[in-house]
Amino acid sequence: MKILITGSAGFIGAALAQRCLQRGDEIIGLDNHNSYYDITLKEARLSLFSNHSNYEHYQIDLTNFKEIEKVFNKHKPQRVIHMAAQAGVRYSLENPMSYINSNLVGFANILESCKNNYVEHLVYASSSSVYGSNTSMPYSVRQNVDHPISLYAATKKSNELMAHSYSHLYKIPTTGLRFFTVYGPWDRPDMALQKFTHQIIKGQNIKIFNHGNHKRDFTYIDDIVEGVIRVLDKVATSNPDWNSDFPDSSTSNAPWRIYNIGNTQPIKLMNYIEAIEKALKKKANKQLLPIQQGDVPNTWANVEELKREFNYQPNTTIEEGINKFVEWFRDYYKI
Repeated sequence: MKILITGSAGFIGAALAQRCLQRGDEIIGLDNHNSYYDITLKEARLSLFSNHSNYEHYQIDLTNFKEIEKVFNKHKPQRVIHMAAQAGVRYSLENPMSYINSNLVGFANILESCKNNYVEHLVYASSSSVYGSNTSMPYSVRQNVDHPISLYAATKKSNELMAHSYSHLYKIPTTGLRFFTVYGPWDRPDMALQKFTHQIIKGQNIKIFNHGNHKRDFTYIDDIVEGVIRVLDKVATSNPDWNSDFPDSSTSNAPWRIYNIGNTQPIKLMNYIEAIEKALKKKANKQLLPIQQGDVPNTWANVEELKREFNYQPNTTIEEGINKFVEWFRDYYKI
């Protein structure tokens, strides 16, 4: 297929581009190369596939509708994987307009381009952060998600609603995937795994918020990619049994779907750190701190719908995933 991937220089986007190229798809990559974190890491990810004969790259900001439309008009992608966004819960407290521009205006531009170019299926990144104030575990796509506790989460919830309106009005099949704490080789420097690994190696204190009582449904990048590809290949359809008297919040009478994608086995943050220590063969200097604004204490994905409809089954243990990450980390940073 001909697939347009936004955020193709990003952590998940680059991994998806590689996988699609390996199976013979033609990829149009789009990324703005912003300086939220080290641009050289983004360029290094791109170098893994940018010379591939089936890959063409464009450095464009999501807010530039005219340039995005040019790419869509030129290539006429059959399907779109939208991974580009301003990421990070904590950064949304410092720079909220970045989230409004990238995650709302940018997503609207992608929806308009999909509408104007008759895209067969749009798959886009949502987030486990949409569950916000929910405390019932595991998180289910059938739960209400009207109480986000960060602007980042609010923009991801908004993306789901915006997608529904386009699915309803223009019959564009859209699927939103709520990612649960993705980790692995080539991840972002602002994420806990890279930060902790750098700091442990240097003998610096690692800041552990919520006094280490967090639990996270850490999901390895390969398991995420497998899930996204399976969803991409099966175009979203309407639910013929959808009933407005008893509405299912993950489906619709429009071709619109929402799924959780996670490992389904939440891990205590302290156990996660222990796995990093074991892989590095070095103990961490721990600094315990209160929970930060915008953080949810725990995450745990119910992925029954993804298992049932796509035969999805994550199979990478924390130990395996962190060992693979540390191997990459030492190689990339020459440690």
